[in-house]
Amino acid sequence: MADIVIRPASADRFADAEHALTGGGDGSSCWCQWWMLPNKEFSSTSREEKRELLRGDLAARPASALIAYVGDEPAGWVKIAPRTAQPRLQRTRAVQASPEPMDDDAVWAVSCFVVRKEHRRQGLGGALLDAAVAHARAHGARIVEGYPVDAQAKKATSNELFHGALSTFLDAGFVEVARPGAARPIVSLEV
Repeated sequence: MADIVIRPASADRFADAEHALTGGGDGSSCWCQWWMLPNKEFSSTSREEKRELLRGDLAARPASALIAYVGDEPAGWVKIAPRTAQPRLQRTRAVQASPEPMDDDAVWAVSCFVVRKEHRRQGLGGALLDAAVAHARAHGARIVEGYPVDAQAKKATSNELFHGALSTFLDAGFVEVARPGAARPIVSLEV
């Protein structure tokens, strides 16, 4: 595999974000807005409108996502931001099982992964997660949480793995702090 470089997503990297998000899975229909919009609004917002909302998100600082490059190609994406800045997380019953206060701005959440099909199963998810933790730490996070899928408890499709795989989080030092669903743990890492 070529060298992996991970950079903050930004307005001037919008074309790179598009490429990373459109290589398979739901990225090109969601545009990383699932955790940003209430259910009714998400359902009634067109793909193009979600794409433009992402464009606005990329103008914010600090960056709320990172892009992985394999060589010169944008190959992967991870959403990493304070949990309080991802409104749907606070209304999701499973996330409310977290032992951390829901209004704590120092709790950051890794909520979305996208890896282009041709770059899967090469460790890119782990590299994105490590970079997300470093990014959160650099911007004042106390805790980084994830809400991955436990593929040992439930066979998951690639689209369901946008939450990340439990094994990836455990390999990065996260510990399970709650399990609100049979295959949906909450994991946490003090940073």
